[in-house]
Amino acid sequence: MRFELMASMMCADFGNLNREVHELEKAGIDSFHIDIMDGRYVHNYAMSLNDLKYIRRATQLPLDVHLMVEHPNNTIELFIDSLHKGDTIYIHPEAEYHPSTTLQKIIDAGLIPGIAINPGTSVETVRMMLTIVEKVLVMSVNPGNASQMFLPYVREKYDELLKIKEELNFDIYWDGACGADKIKEYAPLGVKGFVLGTTLLFGKSTDYSETIKHIRNMEF
Repeated sequence: MRFELMASMMCADFGNLNREVHELEKAGIDSFHIDIMDGRYVHNYAMSLNDLKYIRRATQLPLDVHLMVEHPNNTIELFIDSLHKGDTIYIHPEAEYHPSTTLQKIIDAGLIPGIAINPGTSVETVRMMLTIVEKVLVMSVNPGNASQMFLPYVREKYDELLKIKEELNFDIYWDGACGADKIKEYAPLGVKGFVLGTTLLFGKSTDYSETIKHIRNMEF
């Protein structure tokens, strides 16, 4: 069974960022997940535009840029100009007055458009945007911090999205509190990719290659 694994780079060792990128590449990661936070949409600051640019130069693998910022339309060109075709930008619909305008800029730039759905956001409120995005990043924790607990009621949201993803032609990605148990349960159901952070990948006694090999070799 093929599914994508994305490394949550806000959890990486920034004192050895180049080494982290190359070790994750060698371990078989599929893409690098970049969390950008402005301290307003969420009460935290995470990675910067310069961090994104550095990782973009350091690897040929795709980047998945998750914008947790207010009014992303005001600064979206900064991120578009820093990325390559095949990279993804996710926005939060609640953070923008007219999110479809921002998504269209991403599409026009030849990048992959995505939306991120918070635990408290219903599928009904974003359904029209599901017709124009290619990826839906479902937050299984409240956005803004690593090492949070999984929110069980988000299962209902995954179930709803899995029922309509073929009709509306989008892929589903898991972000937050992602352990091997979640991959084993949801990959067979149709979730295409999983963001790996402190729950499974970073800060462990095993190296990245061993962890990712274990995930790939799980029995489903």
